[in-house]
Amino acid sequence: MALRVLLPWQDLVDQLQLPGIEPILWHIDDDPNDAPPADVLVTERPSNPELRSRVSRIKGLKHVHLLSIGYEWVLEHLPEQVSLTNSKGAVEDATAEHCLALVLASLRQLPQASKQQRERQWTRTWTGSLHGSKVVLLGAGGVSSEIRSRLQPFKPAELTSFARSERIHEQGYPIYSLDRLWAFLPTADVVIVALPHTPETEQLIDAEFLSAMKDGSLLVNVGRGPIVDTEALLPELQAGRLHAALDVTDPEPLPADHPLWSAPNCIITPHMAGDTGQFISLVSELAVDQVIAFAHGEVLANRITN
Repeated sequence: MALRVLLPWQDLVDQLQLPGIEPILWHIDDDPNDAPPADVLVTERPSNPELRSRVSRIKGLKHVHLLSIGYEWVLEHLPEQVSLTNSKGAVEDATAEHCLALVLASLRQLPQASKQQRERQWTRTWTGSLHGSKVVLLGAGGVSSEIRSRLQPFKPAELTSFARSERIHEQGYPIYSLDRLWAFLPTADVVIVALPHTPETEQLIDAEFLSAMKDGSLLVNVGRGPIVDTEALLPELQAGRLHAALDVTDPEPLPADHPLWSAPNCIITPHMAGDTGQFISLVSELAVDQVIAFAHGEVLANRITN
């Protein structure tokens, strides 16, 4: 009997037209009906949180492969005995590149320059810089490691990493525990969030955290929206005390009438850090390899255990 595999993109369906595999086009966001019975689900993270529970209603499901690194959203909807893998190794470079773009665009005031261009104003502006700045990086996974490697050529004065537990990274730099952040926040010029969303990180960036950041400093979030308390961030932006560059928000998608859209000194991109052609190529190749490996009973890469 053929392995029934639900796939979100026609290109993946075409690539998996192989003996012993029955590829089925079904997108967790776009298809109006629940999924047909299947052995494997390959899926993106649904943009509508209400659709996440669709995973739990797939009859016969044995394995889920995610086209992303983040997997927290699916855990409560994953039936028992259903295995889970993610796309570690495919998205880190794109996300780190986007993070660097957000940092540089904010520090060098590119939105202001774009506004002046539209108004045909030739007004030189003195801006901030990564060179000589103090950077706090929250996270120690693959994305954080790639962000760190891209920041270093810009010669920050300090680049300090924090995560849940202290250790020495395999590349030799120290990672400090999150409870030691408070000694660094008052002097940090840039704080970058690249953490997963867990109960421990839920609204980690709250009013107390933000008040500890120095005037004029920049908060960048490429992790998950709920890590930052939006209601606490808004008054800091509206007062002009802090700057922010956000690829993820809470709520998400951000409603059209939300005040965060018009907050000063704030750059917002719609959760697109990983959305590049290269990412699609890498994540598709990994998904095809995973399905073939599962069909042949081979060991799967990036197995998530909880």
